[in-house]
Amino acid sequence: MERIERTFRELEERGEKPLIVYATACDPNCEKSLDVFKLILEYADMVEVGMPFSDPLADGPTIQKAHERALSAGANTCRVLELVSRIRSFSDKPIVLMGYYNPIFTYGEEKFIRDAKSAGADGFIVPDLPPEEGVDFARKVKSMKLSPVFLAAPTSTDERLKLIGEVTGEFIYYVSVTGITGEREELAYAEIERDIERVKRVTGKRTVVGFGISKPEHIRQMYNSPDGFVVGSAVVKRVESWNLSELRELLSGLKEATKS
Repeated sequence: MERIERTFRELEERGEKPLIVYATACDPNCEKSLDVFKLILEYADMVEVGMPFSDPLADGPTIQKAHERALSAGANTCRVLELVSRIRSFSDKPIVLMGYYNPIFTYGEEKFIRDAKSAGADGFIVPDLPPEEGVDFARKVKSMKLSPVFLAAPTSTDERLKLIGEVTGEFIYYVSVTGITGEREELAYAEIERDIERVKRVTGKRTVVGFGISKPEHIRQMYNSPDGFVVGSAVVKRVESWNLSELRELLSGLKEATKS
Protein backbone atom coordinates (compact mmCIF):
# COMPACT_ATOMS: atom_id res chain seq x y z
CA MET A 1 0.00 0.00 0.00
CA GLU A 2 2.72 2.48 0.95
CA ARG A 3 4.76 1.66 -2.16
CA ILE A 4 1.71 2.23 -4.37
CA GLU A 5 0.88 5.60 -2.83
CA ARG A 6 4.53 6.69 -2.96
CA THR A 7 4.83 5.70 -6.61
CA PHE A 8 1.79 7.72 -7.64
CA ARG A 9 2.91 10.72 -5.60
CA GLU A 10 6.51 10.76 -6.86
CA LEU A 11 5.43 10.40 -10.49
CA GLU A 12 2.83 13.14 -10.09
CA GLU A 13 5.54 15.43 -8.75
CA ARG A 14 7.62 14.71 -11.88
CA GLY A 15 4.67 15.23 -14.22
CA GLU A 16 4.52 11.55 -15.16
CA LYS A 17 1.95 8.79 -14.89
CA PRO A 18 2.67 5.19 -13.93
CA LEU A 19 3.17 2.51 -16.52
CA ILE A 20 1.70 -0.66 -15.02
CA VAL A 21 2.72 -3.85 -16.81
CA TYR A 22 1.11 -7.28 -16.54
CA ALA A 23 2.85 -10.59 -17.17
CA THR A 24 1.78 -14.09 -16.21
CA ALA A 25 3.84 -15.69 -13.46
CA CYS A 26 5.91 -18.71 -14.52
CA ASP A 27 5.37 -18.12 -18.24
CA PRO A 28 7.00 -19.91 -20.00
CA ASN A 29 8.51 -21.27 -16.77
CA CYS A 30 9.45 -19.80 -13.39
CA GLU A 31 13.13 -19.11 -14.22
CA LYS A 32 12.46 -17.41 -17.53
CA SER A 33 9.55 -15.57 -15.97
CA LEU A 34 11.93 -13.96 -13.50
CA ASP A 35 14.00 -12.69 -16.44
CA VAL A 36 10.83 -11.22 -17.96
CA PHE A 37 9.98 -9.32 -14.79
CA LYS A 38 13.55 -8.04 -14.49
CA LEU A 39 13.24 -6.59 -17.98
CA ILE A 40 9.76 -5.19 -17.31
CA LEU A 41 10.93 -3.45 -14.16
CA GLU A 42 13.59 -1.54 -16.06
CA TYR A 43 10.69 0.46 -17.52
CA ALA A 44 7.47 -0.19 -15.58
CA ASP A 45 6.58 1.74 -12.45
CA MET A 46 4.42 -1.08 -11.13
CA VAL A 47 3.91 -4.73 -12.09
CA GLU A 48 0.90 -6.98 -12.12
CA VAL A 49 1.92 -10.59 -11.52
CA GLY A 50 -0.71 -12.83 -13.07
CA MET A 51 -1.65 -15.96 -11.12
CA PRO A 52 -2.11 -18.84 -13.58
CA PHE A 53 -5.58 -20.41 -13.54
CA SER A 54 -7.22 -23.07 -15.70
CA ASP A 55 -10.31 -21.00 -16.53
CA PRO A 56 -9.35 -17.30 -16.90
CA LEU A 57 -12.72 -16.05 -18.13
CA ALA A 58 -11.85 -12.33 -18.39
CA ASP A 59 -8.77 -12.94 -20.49
CA GLY A 60 -8.40 -13.17 -24.25
CA PRO A 61 -6.54 -15.89 -26.18
CA THR A 62 -3.05 -14.39 -25.67
CA ILE A 63 -3.21 -14.43 -21.88
CA GLN A 64 -5.21 -17.67 -21.79
CA LYS A 65 -2.33 -19.38 -23.59
CA ALA A 66 0.13 -17.85 -21.12
CA HIS A 67 -1.85 -19.41 -18.26
CA GLU A 68 -1.73 -22.77 -20.03
CA ARG A 69 2.05 -22.56 -20.55
CA ALA A 70 2.61 -21.62 -16.92
CA LEU A 71 0.41 -24.40 -15.58
CA SER A 72 2.16 -26.89 -17.85
CA ALA A 73 5.45 -25.70 -16.35
CA GLY A 74 4.17 -26.52 -12.85
CA ALA A 75 2.91 -23.11 -11.72
CA ASN A 76 0.83 -23.02 -8.56
CA THR A 77 0.08 -20.46 -5.87
CA CYS A 78 3.18 -21.33 -3.84
CA ARG A 79 5.44 -20.87 -6.86
CA VAL A 80 3.75 -17.58 -7.72
CA LEU A 81 4.44 -16.28 -4.21
CA GLU A 82 8.02 -17.51 -4.45
CA LEU A 83 8.37 -15.56 -7.71
CA VAL A 84 7.02 -12.45 -5.99
CA SER A 85 9.61 -12.87 -3.25
CA ARG A 86 12.38 -13.16 -5.85
CA ILE A 87 11.15 -10.04 -7.64
CA ARG A 88 11.06 -8.17 -4.34
CA SER A 89 14.71 -9.09 -3.74
CA PHE A 90 15.84 -6.78 -6.56
CA SER A 91 13.04 -4.22 -6.85
CA ASP A 92 11.20 -1.90 -4.49
CA LYS A 93 8.51 -1.05 -7.06
CA PRO A 94 4.89 -2.02 -6.29
CA ILE A 95 3.82 -5.58 -7.02
CA VAL A 96 0.11 -6.31 -7.46
CA LEU A 97 -1.04 -9.91 -7.69
CA MET A 98 -3.76 -10.39 -10.30
CA GLY A 99 -5.71 -13.61 -10.19
CA TYR A 100 -9.07 -15.30 -10.01
CA TYR A 101 -10.74 -16.03 -6.71
CA ASN A 102 -10.81 -19.84 -6.91
CA PRO A 103 -7.06 -20.38 -6.25
CA ILE A 104 -7.22 -17.81 -3.42
CA PHE A 105 -10.20 -19.64 -1.86
CA THR A 106 -8.48 -23.01 -2.26
CA TYR A 107 -5.26 -21.71 -0.68
CA GLY A 108 -7.21 -20.08 2.15
CA GLU A 109 -8.11 -16.40 1.93
CA GLU A 110 -6.45 -15.15 5.12
CA LYS A 111 -3.38 -17.34 4.63
CA PHE A 112 -3.05 -16.14 1.06
CA ILE A 113 -3.18 -12.47 2.06
CA ARG A 114 -0.67 -13.04 4.86
CA ASP A 115 1.74 -15.07 2.71
CA ALA A 116 1.49 -12.60 -0.17
CA LYS A 117 2.39 -9.76 2.19
CA SER A 118 5.36 -11.75 3.48
CA ALA A 119 6.50 -12.37 -0.10
CA GLY A 120 6.44 -8.63 -0.80
CA ALA A 121 3.13 -8.04 -2.59
CA ASP A 122 1.43 -4.66 -2.23
CA GLY A 123 -2.08 -5.41 -3.44
CA PHE A 124 -4.50 -7.64 -5.29
CA ILE A 125 -6.74 -7.51 -8.36
CA VAL A 126 -9.35 -10.29 -8.43
CA PRO A 127 -11.32 -9.85 -11.69
CA ASP A 128 -14.14 -12.25 -10.78
CA LEU A 129 -14.70 -10.84 -7.27
CA PRO A 130 -17.31 -8.08 -7.60
CA PRO A 131 -17.39 -5.33 -4.99
CA GLU A 132 -20.69 -6.58 -3.56
CA GLU A 133 -19.02 -9.89 -2.67
CA GLY A 134 -15.57 -8.47 -1.99
CA VAL A 135 -16.27 -6.30 1.05
CA ASP A 136 -14.87 -8.81 3.54
CA PHE A 137 -11.85 -9.59 1.36
CA ALA A 138 -11.12 -5.88 0.99
CA ARG A 139 -11.39 -5.39 4.75
CA LYS A 140 -8.90 -8.18 5.42
CA VAL A 141 -6.50 -6.87 2.77
CA LYS A 142 -6.63 -3.31 4.13
CA SER A 143 -6.10 -4.58 7.69
CA MET A 144 -2.74 -5.97 6.47
CA LYS A 145 -1.90 -2.53 5.01
CA LEU A 146 -2.24 -3.88 1.47
CA SER A 147 -4.37 -2.55 -1.37
CA PRO A 148 -7.44 -4.27 -2.86
CA VAL A 149 -8.01 -3.03 -6.42
CA PHE A 150 -11.49 -3.34 -7.89
CA LEU A 151 -12.60 -3.01 -11.51
CA ALA A 152 -14.93 -0.42 -12.97
CA ALA A 153 -16.39 -0.66 -16.46
CA PRO A 154 -18.24 1.55 -18.94
CA THR A 155 -21.43 -0.16 -17.77
CA SER A 156 -20.87 0.62 -14.05
CA THR A 157 -23.64 2.82 -12.65
CA ASP A 158 -22.85 5.73 -10.33
CA GLU A 159 -24.35 3.73 -7.46
CA ARG A 160 -22.05 0.81 -8.13
CA LEU A 161 -19.06 3.14 -8.55
CA LYS A 162 -19.71 4.50 -5.05
CA LEU A 163 -19.41 0.97 -3.66
CA ILE A 164 -16.27 0.33 -5.71
CA GLY A 165 -14.78 3.55 -4.34
CA GLU A 166 -15.51 2.42 -0.79
CA VAL A 167 -13.93 -1.02 -1.04
CA THR A 168 -10.96 -0.32 -3.33
CA GLY A 169 -7.56 0.77 -2.07
CA GLU A 170 -5.25 3.35 -3.67
CA PHE A 171 -6.77 3.16 -7.13
CA ILE A 172 -9.49 1.75 -9.34
CA TYR A 173 -8.81 -0.28 -12.48
CA TYR A 174 -11.02 1.02 -15.27
CA VAL A 175 -11.73 -1.56 -17.98
CA SER A 176 -11.72 0.48 -21.19
CA VAL A 177 -13.84 -1.95 -23.21
CA THR A 178 -16.51 -4.50 -22.43
CA GLY A 179 -15.34 -8.04 -23.06
CA ILE A 180 -12.04 -9.82 -22.61
CA THR A 181 -8.44 -8.67 -22.53
CA GLY A 182 -6.48 -8.31 -25.75
CA GLU A 183 -4.75 -5.86 -28.05
CA ARG A 184 -6.89 -3.37 -29.96
CA GLU A 185 -5.88 -1.25 -32.92
CA GLU A 186 -8.16 1.62 -31.97
CA LEU A 187 -9.88 2.71 -28.77
CA ALA A 188 -12.80 5.07 -28.19
CA TYR A 189 -10.55 7.69 -26.63
CA ALA A 190 -13.08 10.46 -26.02
CA GLU A 191 -15.62 8.08 -24.48
CA ILE A 192 -12.98 6.47 -22.28
CA GLU A 193 -11.68 9.80 -21.02
CA ARG A 194 -15.20 11.04 -20.34
CA ASP A 195 -16.09 7.92 -18.37
CA ILE A 196 -12.85 7.93 -16.39
CA GLU A 197 -13.66 11.49 -15.32
CA ARG A 198 -17.03 10.19 -14.12
CA VAL A 199 -15.38 7.37 -12.16
CA LYS A 200 -12.98 9.78 -10.49
CA ARG A 201 -15.72 12.29 -9.73
CA VAL A 202 -18.03 9.70 -8.14
CA THR A 203 -15.37 7.77 -6.21
CA GLY A 204 -12.71 10.35 -5.45
CA LYS A 205 -10.09 7.69 -6.24
CA ARG A 206 -7.22 7.57 -8.69
CA THR A 207 -8.21 5.55 -11.74
CA VAL A 208 -5.93 3.66 -14.11
CA VAL A 209 -7.02 2.31 -17.47
CA GLY A 210 -6.37 -1.10 -19.01
CA PHE A 211 -7.71 -3.66 -21.55
CA GLY A 212 -6.72 -3.01 -25.15
CA ILE A 213 -3.77 -0.68 -24.58
CA SER A 214 -0.92 -2.00 -26.69
CA LYS A 215 1.10 0.91 -28.09
CA PRO A 216 2.39 4.34 -27.09
CA GLU A 217 -0.16 6.09 -29.29
CA HIS A 218 -2.99 4.70 -27.16
CA ILE A 219 -1.48 6.35 -24.09
CA ARG A 220 -0.86 9.67 -25.85
CA GLN A 221 -4.39 9.84 -27.24
CA MET A 222 -6.05 9.61 -23.81
CA TYR A 223 -3.29 10.91 -21.60
CA ASN A 224 -5.18 13.56 -19.66
CA SER A 225 -7.87 11.65 -17.76
CA PRO A 226 -6.36 8.36 -16.45
CA ASP A 227 -3.94 8.34 -13.53
CA GLY A 228 -2.00 5.44 -15.02
CA PHE A 229 -1.94 2.91 -17.85
CA VAL A 230 -1.99 -0.90 -17.79
CA VAL A 231 -0.50 -2.98 -20.60
CA GLY A 232 -0.78 -6.75 -20.63
CA SER A 233 -1.53 -8.72 -23.81
CA ALA A 234 1.02 -6.84 -25.93
CA VAL A 235 3.69 -7.82 -23.40
CA VAL A 236 2.55 -11.43 -23.06
CA LYS A 237 2.53 -11.79 -26.86
CA ARG A 238 6.24 -10.98 -26.95
CA VAL A 239 6.93 -13.38 -24.10
CA GLU A 240 5.16 -16.10 -26.09
CA SER A 241 7.48 -15.54 -29.06
CA TRP A 242 10.39 -14.96 -26.64
CA ASN A 243 11.28 -11.79 -28.49
CA LEU A 244 12.83 -9.88 -25.60
CA SER A 245 14.46 -7.25 -27.80
CA GLU A 246 11.05 -6.40 -29.22
CA LEU A 247 9.64 -6.42 -25.70
CA ARG A 248 12.29 -3.96 -24.57
CA GLU A 249 11.50 -1.68 -27.50
CA LEU A 250 7.78 -1.81 -26.68
CA LEU A 251 8.32 -1.06 -22.98
CA SER A 252 10.67 1.82 -23.73
CA GLY A 253 8.14 3.44 -26.04
CA LEU A 254 5.27 2.92 -23.61
CA LYS A 255 7.20 4.48 -20.76
CA GLU A 256 8.16 7.49 -22.84
CA ALA A 257 4.48 8.03 -23.63
CA THR A 258 3.63 8.22 -19.92
CA LYS A 259 5.90 11.27 -19.64
CA SER A 260 3.84 13.32 -22.11
